[in-house]
Amino acid sequence: MRIHFIGIGGIGVSALAKYYLKKGWQVSGSDLVASEITQQMKKLGATIHIGKPKESLVKNNTAKIVFSPAVQKNHVERAAARKKGIPELSYPEALGELTRNHYTIAVSGTHGKSTTTAMLGLLLVKAGLDPTVIVGTKVKEFGNSTHSTSSGLTLSNVEGSNCRVGKSKYLVIEADEYAKSFLHYTPRIMVLTTLEKDHLETYGSLKNILSTFKKYLFALPKDAITIANSDDKNIQQILRSLPNKKGYSLSQKDANKLRKVLKVPGEHNVANALAALAVARYLNIPDQKSYKALKEYRGSWRRFEIFHLKNPVPYTLVSDYGHHPTEVRVTLKAAREKWPKKKIWLVFQPHQYKRTYYLFKEFVAVLSRLPIEKLILTSIYYVAGREDPGIKQKVSAQKLTHALLNTKHCLPNITYIPSFKKVEKYLQENLKGGEVVVVMGAGDIYQNLTLRLTLHLSQKVKG
Repeated sequence: MRIHFIGIGGIGVSALAKYYLKKGWQVSGSDLVASEITQQMKKLGATIHIGKPKESLVKNNTAKIVFSPAVQKNHVERAAARKKGIPELSYPEALGELTRNHYTIAVSGTHGKSTTTAMLGLLLVKAGLDPTVIVGTKVKEFGNSTHSTSSGLTLSNVEGSNCRVGKSKYLVIEADEYAKSFLHYTPRIMVLTTLEKDHLETYGSLKNILSTFKKYLFALPKDAITIANSDDKNIQQILRSLPNKKGYSLSQKDANKLRKVLKVPGEHNVANALAALAVARYLNIPDQKSYKALKEYRGSWRRFEIFHLKNPVPYTLVSDYGHHPTEVRVTLKAAREKWPKKKIWLVFQPHQYKRTYYLFKEFVAVLSRLPIEKLILTSIYYVAGREDPGIKQKVSAQKLTHALLNTKHCLPNITYIPSFKKVEKYLQENLKGGEVVVVMGAGDIYQNLTLRLTLHLSQKVKG
């Protein structure tokens, strides 16, 4: 059987493509630009096309195509599929098919989805349940290959996989709320981490976000259970009359024990671990096995991923995917707790003009009060297929910088540097040694800055 993926460089779409590869399908895929993910897919055996879409990529013997939610209906390859009578499914629709054929545990919410899914997936693996896991990050334990550079650097912690294919009935997935994707899933266990304003281009308001989640939760099968964060006031607002639910909270005794054993820093990660523990208990997994698995969790790709670098001077780099004001706040709080006496710099790329515009006040409030010594802002990342030309004219990184400089609680050192090459040069010229540099964003900051800062080094990287 042949299946074709449009937007195969995406973290979700590529995970599903790996699932089908593992199941013996012939997999092809296309994307506009090459990336670490497309290169990995090619190594795994997928046929990858990079660049302008082509009708010829959709072969006559293709059973179905799967496309990223950002791919428009008039896309050349989608149109070719319709012309040939080949079924086309969005990524959420295709993943939804799998959820109906498994005992599915879906992790949803504004923050913490990837980490909680990774923790839970690993916990089930360690407990012997042999799950299939599809997650929006690369988990080190799901892949054991390494990447070596010409200088001899081995980046073992960059590798891993966003998909693990098991043989049991269990499927653990990250259930994204973008474009109401989670409405396609049919889980037996629904984990709800946090709820607040985001993806306002889809929902318009927090009220609509809460009503959509409430509609989803109350439509779950009768034998399904919701395991939710009891500390989140928005979650509690929609759970009041839900019959089948369990909660977890940072106030429970288990939180203190997890604080002592977790290798990943921050209270938000303690909450993520509590969610995984609650699911494990519901599945009757002994606490001894759960704590051992959570203690061994080493973090995942672009989630507070730590590199110890020596060029131009010794410093610590933290690579993080955070792109919402709350994610920025809790990540930098965790960094300050981990390194209380070090100077911390943040290089932040705002992700999407729409998000920056809708959450402008929230970004100003958070970025102006961070417990750091320096903030470098880069240009906003344009998300193809999800932007509004009108909004792009209303917001910019320069306007965000100006607003920050005019707040009462302004950081002493804020700089706007539009290009990554100039950011790299700035770091080369201004780092004194011993600093912690957090490089954060969900756009191309990883490809164009983090990799440049790490891949040319001659020493081994510690994660």
